[in-house]
Amino acid sequence: MSAPTQVPVGHVASHETDGTTRRRVLELVASRGPVTAGALAAVLELTAPAVRRHLTLLEEDGKITVHEASRSGAPRRGRPARRYVVTSGGQSELAGGYQEIARQVLRFLRDTGGSDAVAGFAKERFDAVARSYAPHLTADTAEGRAAQLVQLLSADGYAASVRPVPAPLTGPTAGTVARAVQLCQGHCPVQHVAEEFPELCEQEARAFSELLGSHVQRLATIAGGAHACTTNIPVNLPLHTPATNIPATTEGK
Repeated sequence: MSAPTQVPVGHVASHETDGTTRRRVLELVASRGPVTAGALAAVLELTAPAVRRHLTLLEEDGKITVHEASRSGAPRRGRPARRYVVTSGGQSELAGGYQEIARQVLRFLRDTGGSDAVAGFAKERFDAVARSYAPHLTADTAEGRAAQLVQLLSADGYAASVRPVPAPLTGPTAGTVARAVQLCQGHCPVQHVAEEFPELCEQEARAFSELLGSHVQRLATIAGGAHACTTNIPVNLPLHTPATNIPATTEGK
Protein backbone atom coordinates (compact mmCIF):
# COMPACT_ATOMS: atom_id res chain seq x y z
CA MET A 1 0.00 0.00 0.00
CA SER A 2 2.82 2.37 -0.78
CA ALA A 3 1.93 5.83 -2.06
CA PRO A 4 2.09 6.45 -5.81
CA THR A 5 4.84 8.61 -7.19
CA GLN A 6 3.51 12.08 -7.96
CA VAL A 7 4.52 14.44 -10.72
CA PRO A 8 6.05 17.52 -9.02
CA VAL A 9 3.88 20.60 -9.24
CA GLY A 10 5.18 23.94 -10.38
CA HIS A 11 6.12 25.43 -13.72
CA VAL A 12 4.44 23.77 -16.69
CA ALA A 13 6.92 22.87 -19.40
CA SER A 14 6.01 23.82 -22.94
CA HIS A 15 6.16 20.22 -24.14
CA GLU A 16 3.57 18.93 -21.66
CA THR A 17 0.32 17.50 -22.95
CA ASP A 18 -3.11 18.64 -21.82
CA GLY A 19 -3.42 15.39 -19.86
CA THR A 20 -0.19 16.02 -17.97
CA THR A 21 -1.18 19.59 -17.14
CA ARG A 22 -4.62 18.43 -15.99
CA ARG A 23 -2.95 15.92 -13.70
CA ARG A 24 -0.85 18.73 -12.20
CA VAL A 25 -3.99 20.81 -11.70
CA LEU A 26 -5.64 17.86 -9.92
CA GLU A 27 -2.61 17.35 -7.66
CA LEU A 28 -2.52 21.05 -6.80
CA VAL A 29 -6.22 21.07 -5.94
CA ALA A 30 -5.53 18.10 -3.66
CA SER A 31 -2.61 19.77 -1.90
CA ARG A 32 -3.91 23.36 -1.73
CA GLY A 33 -7.67 23.06 -1.82
CA PRO A 34 -9.96 24.81 -1.31
CA VAL A 35 -8.17 26.80 -4.01
CA THR A 36 -9.17 29.26 -6.74
CA ALA A 37 -8.36 29.18 -10.44
CA GLY A 38 -6.30 32.35 -10.01
CA ALA A 39 -4.13 30.80 -7.32
CA LEU A 40 -3.56 27.70 -9.45
CA ALA A 41 -2.68 29.83 -12.46
CA ALA A 42 -0.03 31.69 -10.44
CA VAL A 43 1.65 28.44 -9.38
CA LEU A 44 1.48 26.81 -12.80
CA GLU A 45 2.41 30.01 -14.68
CA LEU A 46 -0.63 29.65 -16.93
CA THR A 47 -3.42 32.07 -17.72
CA ALA A 48 -6.52 31.89 -15.56
CA PRO A 49 -8.72 30.96 -18.57
CA ALA A 50 -6.40 28.06 -19.39
CA VAL A 51 -6.60 26.78 -15.83
CA ARG A 52 -10.39 27.21 -15.77
CA ARG A 53 -10.62 25.02 -18.87
CA HIS A 54 -8.85 22.21 -17.03
CA LEU A 55 -10.94 22.80 -13.92
CA THR A 56 -14.14 22.61 -15.96
CA LEU A 57 -13.13 19.28 -17.49
CA LEU A 58 -12.08 17.88 -14.11
CA GLU A 59 -15.38 19.03 -12.61
CA GLU A 60 -17.35 17.46 -15.46
CA ASP A 61 -15.45 14.20 -14.91
CA GLY A 62 -16.35 14.27 -11.21
CA LYS A 63 -12.72 14.62 -10.09
CA ILE A 64 -13.14 18.00 -8.35
CA THR A 65 -16.02 20.06 -7.01
CA VAL A 66 -16.66 23.56 -5.74
CA HIS A 67 -16.11 23.83 -2.00
CA GLU A 68 -19.22 24.97 -0.17
CA ALA A 69 -17.92 27.01 2.77
CA SER A 70 -20.10 28.73 5.33
CA ARG A 71 -20.00 32.49 5.09
CA SER A 72 -19.24 34.63 8.11
CA GLY A 73 -18.69 38.30 8.78
CA ALA A 74 -19.94 41.22 6.72
CA PRO A 75 -21.38 40.44 3.28
CA ARG A 76 -19.08 41.09 0.33
CA ARG A 77 -19.94 42.66 -2.97
CA GLY A 78 -19.67 40.68 -6.16
CA ARG A 79 -19.63 36.99 -6.82
CA PRO A 80 -17.12 35.10 -4.63
CA ALA A 81 -14.35 33.20 -6.39
CA ARG A 82 -15.02 29.50 -6.84
CA ARG A 83 -12.73 27.42 -4.65
CA TYR A 84 -12.14 23.79 -5.61
CA VAL A 85 -11.48 20.58 -3.70
CA VAL A 86 -10.88 17.01 -4.87
CA THR A 87 -13.75 14.52 -4.84
CA SER A 88 -13.65 10.83 -4.00
CA GLY A 89 -13.30 10.13 -7.72
CA GLY A 90 -10.29 12.44 -7.92
CA GLN A 91 -8.72 10.74 -4.92
CA SER A 92 -9.15 7.38 -6.65
CA GLU A 93 -7.40 8.65 -9.77
CA LEU A 94 -4.47 9.94 -7.74
CA ALA A 95 -4.23 6.69 -5.78
CA GLY A 96 -3.90 4.30 -8.71
CA GLY A 97 -5.39 0.80 -8.93
CA TYR A 98 -3.98 -1.02 -5.90
CA GLN A 99 -6.60 -0.27 -3.27
CA GLU A 100 -9.02 -3.07 -4.09
CA ILE A 101 -6.43 -5.81 -3.60
CA ALA A 102 -5.35 -4.12 -0.35
CA ARG A 103 -8.95 -4.25 0.87
CA GLN A 104 -9.19 -7.92 -0.06
CA VAL A 105 -6.02 -8.68 1.90
CA LEU A 106 -7.28 -6.84 5.00
CA ARG A 107 -10.67 -8.54 4.76
CA PHE A 108 -8.92 -11.90 4.71
CA LEU A 109 -6.81 -10.83 7.70
CA ARG A 110 -9.94 -9.75 9.60
CA ASP A 111 -11.82 -12.93 8.72
CA THR A 112 -8.97 -15.21 9.79
CA GLY A 113 -7.43 -13.25 12.68
CA GLY A 114 -10.18 -10.93 13.85
CA SER A 115 -10.20 -7.16 14.31
CA ASP A 116 -7.13 -7.34 16.56
CA ALA A 117 -5.11 -8.66 13.62
CA VAL A 118 -6.13 -5.67 11.50
CA ALA A 119 -5.27 -3.27 14.33
CA GLY A 120 -1.92 -5.00 14.77
CA PHE A 121 -1.14 -4.68 11.08
CA ALA A 122 -2.07 -0.98 11.10
CA LYS A 123 0.15 -0.36 14.13
CA GLU A 124 3.10 -2.18 12.58
CA ARG A 125 2.67 -0.29 9.31
CA PHE A 126 2.76 3.13 10.94
CA ASP A 127 5.51 2.13 13.36
CA ALA A 128 7.58 1.42 10.25
CA VAL A 129 6.64 4.83 8.82
CA ALA A 130 7.60 6.50 12.10
CA ARG A 131 10.97 4.73 12.18
CA SER A 132 11.62 5.96 8.64
CA TYR A 133 10.58 9.55 9.38
CA ALA A 134 12.04 10.00 12.88
CA PRO A 135 15.69 10.69 11.86
CA HIS A 136 14.52 13.56 9.65
CA LEU A 137 12.52 15.35 12.35
CA THR A 138 15.31 17.35 13.96
CA ALA A 139 13.51 20.57 14.98
CA ASP A 140 13.21 21.27 18.71
CA THR A 141 9.58 22.44 18.58
CA ALA A 142 6.34 20.74 17.57
CA GLU A 143 5.77 23.46 14.99
CA GLY A 144 9.18 22.90 13.42
CA ARG A 145 8.74 19.15 13.39
CA ALA A 146 5.29 19.54 11.82
CA ALA A 147 6.86 21.51 8.95
CA GLN A 148 9.46 18.77 8.48
CA LEU A 149 6.78 16.07 8.65
CA VAL A 150 4.82 17.85 5.90
CA GLN A 151 7.84 17.65 3.60
CA LEU A 152 8.18 13.91 4.24
CA LEU A 153 4.47 13.26 3.72
CA SER A 154 4.42 15.29 0.51
CA ALA A 155 7.37 13.32 -0.84
CA ASP A 156 5.34 10.15 -0.17
CA GLY A 157 2.34 11.43 -2.11
CA TYR A 158 0.07 12.81 0.62
CA ALA A 159 -0.12 16.40 -0.77
CA ALA A 160 0.50 17.74 2.73
CA SER A 161 0.57 21.29 4.05
CA VAL A 162 0.61 22.99 7.46
CA ARG A 163 -1.49 26.01 8.42
CA PRO A 164 -1.58 28.10 11.64
CA VAL A 165 -4.91 28.22 13.49
CA PRO A 166 -6.20 29.21 16.96
CA ALA A 167 -7.29 26.05 18.79
CA PRO A 168 -9.66 26.12 21.81
CA LEU A 169 -8.58 23.57 24.41
CA THR A 170 -10.77 21.03 26.19
CA GLY A 171 -10.44 19.25 29.51
CA PRO A 172 -8.64 20.93 32.45
CA THR A 173 -7.57 23.84 30.25
CA ALA A 174 -10.99 24.46 28.72
CA GLY A 175 -11.69 28.10 28.04
CA THR A 176 -8.12 28.91 27.08
CA VAL A 177 -6.70 29.12 23.59
CA ALA A 178 -3.57 27.35 22.43
CA ARG A 179 -1.52 28.39 19.46
CA ALA A 180 -1.75 25.49 17.05
CA VAL A 181 -1.15 24.37 13.51
CA GLN A 182 -3.24 22.12 11.35
CA LEU A 183 -1.53 19.45 9.31
CA CYS A 184 -3.60 18.90 6.15
CA GLN A 185 -3.22 15.92 3.82
CA GLY A 186 -4.98 16.65 0.55
CA HIS A 187 -4.52 13.14 -0.78
CA CYS A 188 -4.87 9.75 0.86
CA PRO A 189 -3.30 6.90 -1.14
CA VAL A 190 -5.39 4.39 0.84
CA GLN A 191 -8.67 6.32 1.08
CA HIS A 192 -11.02 3.52 0.08
CA VAL A 193 -9.17 1.02 2.27
CA ALA A 194 -9.40 3.37 5.26
CA GLU A 195 -13.13 3.83 4.66
CA GLU A 196 -13.56 0.16 5.58
CA PHE A 197 -10.65 -0.08 8.01
CA PRO A 198 -10.49 3.09 10.17
CA GLU A 199 -7.67 1.49 12.15
CA LEU A 200 -5.33 2.92 9.50
CA CYS A 201 -6.39 6.49 10.31
CA GLU A 202 -6.20 5.88 14.05
CA GLN A 203 -2.68 4.48 13.90
CA GLU A 204 -1.50 7.25 11.58
CA ALA A 205 -2.64 9.87 14.11
CA ARG A 206 -0.88 7.97 16.91
CA ALA A 207 2.34 7.89 14.88
CA PHE A 208 2.08 11.64 14.26
CA SER A 209 1.77 12.27 18.00
CA GLU A 210 4.84 10.18 18.75
CA LEU A 211 6.88 11.81 16.00
CA LEU A 212 5.91 15.37 16.92
CA GLY A 213 6.20 15.01 20.67
CA SER A 214 2.77 16.59 21.04
CA HIS A 215 -0.82 15.62 21.59
CA VAL A 216 -2.67 15.67 18.25
CA GLN A 217 -6.36 15.64 17.42
CA ARG A 218 -7.67 14.27 14.15
CA LEU A 219 -10.42 16.65 13.07
CA ALA A 220 -11.40 15.15 9.73
CA THR A 221 -10.39 12.45 7.27
CA ILE A 222 -10.81 11.93 3.55
CA ALA A 223 -12.05 8.42 4.37
CA GLY A 224 -14.76 10.03 6.49
CA GLY A 225 -15.93 12.24 3.63
CA ALA A 226 -13.85 15.41 4.14
CA HIS A 227 -11.85 16.97 1.31
CA ALA A 228 -8.64 16.59 3.36
CA CYS A 229 -7.31 14.75 6.39
CA THR A 230 -6.88 17.46 9.03
CA THR A 231 -4.88 17.01 12.24
CA ASN A 232 -4.74 19.70 14.92
CA ILE A 233 -1.36 20.08 16.65
CA PRO A 234 -0.97 22.41 19.69
CA VAL A 235 2.43 24.07 19.50
CA ASN A 236 2.67 26.08 22.73
CA LEU A 237 2.01 23.29 25.21
CA PRO A 238 4.62 21.24 27.10
CA LEU A 239 6.08 18.62 24.78
CA HIS A 240 6.77 14.99 25.49
CA THR A 241 9.90 13.43 24.05
CA PRO A 242 9.40 12.64 20.35
CA ALA A 243 9.77 9.02 19.32
CA THR A 244 13.19 8.40 17.82
CA ASN A 245 13.80 4.72 18.55
CA ILE A 246 10.60 2.83 17.80
CA PRO A 247 11.34 -0.88 18.24
CA ALA A 248 11.32 -2.78 14.99
CA THR A 249 9.14 -5.86 14.80
CA THR A 250 10.49 -9.06 13.36
CA GLU A 251 7.25 -10.35 11.89
CA GLY A 252 7.07 -10.11 8.17
CA LYS A 253 10.58 -8.64 7.88
